[in-house]
Amino acid sequence: MTWTTPDIIRTDDESLVAGERQMLGDMLNFHRTTFLLKCAGLTGEQLAQRAAAPSNLSLLGLVRHLAKVERIWFRLRFKGEKIEPLYAGTDVDYNDLDATAARQDYEQLVQEWRHSDEAVEGASLDDTFTHQGEVFSLRFVFLHMIGEYARHNGHADIVREHLD
Repeated sequence: MTWTTPDIIRTDDESLVAGERQMLGDMLNFHRTTFLLKCAGLTGEQLAQRAAAPSNLSLLGLVRHLAKVERIWFRLRFKGEKIEPLYAGTDVDYNDLDATAARQDYEQLVQEWRHSDEAVEGASLDDTFTHQGEVFSLRFVFLHMIGEYARHNGHADIVREHLD
């Protein structure tokens, strides 16, 4: 009989307003179980296969996606700014690419970083906001964004390895 990685249950019961110690442990466990979810149900042979499947993943798509999530979490949700989201729609940030606009997209990401920093300037990590009935702390937003960049830095490594 062939071994298959076990199913894993990832819970979404972590606190969105806890103190540092609990939130750090919750976030670490979230990413740990996320990794195992990526492996769930695969055989040893499948786990050993190298990735080269077709994908809509590109560095420009990641640039656009990260600009979008910076705006969403820091400016729209935390600060409550009345601005339009970037690249509205499913995977628009990844799919509607224009290489001739790469400079503008890159500059948009760097500008969103500045705006995000301004949105949280002077704020406490314990400051909260409500989104879709859930209360979130700024601490959670920072940790969520760290996870977002961690995942996408891994994707960027793979894309860059292919390009180089």
